[in-house]
Amino acid sequence: MNITVVCGHGLGTSLIMEMSIKSILQELGVEASVGHTDLGSAKGIKSDIFVATKDIAEQLAEQQVHGKVVVLENMLDKSAMKLRLSAALQDLGRL
Repeated sequence: MNITVVCGHGLGTSLIMEMSIKSILQELGVEASVGHTDLGSAKGIKSDIFVATKDIAEQLAEQQVHGKVVVLENMLDKSAMKLRLSAALQDLGRL
């Protein structure tokens, strides 16, 4: 299971979300490789799940990335992040 967090430049925002996602996965007992990248590099990455804020997720859809896209309204809302990530994991049969 690979999860890729995407932001505009692949630095601050995606790193913060990556740390939260790793914590959530640990709470859920799910093992996954979690990394982060910039929007421009995302198209060339194969990942089971891509996580991004709404503005970036819209651009990911246009790029037709290879994987399920989880859209976050607020990157700091860990409860919403857990809810959306859990739903994606269930859809993929990983939870």
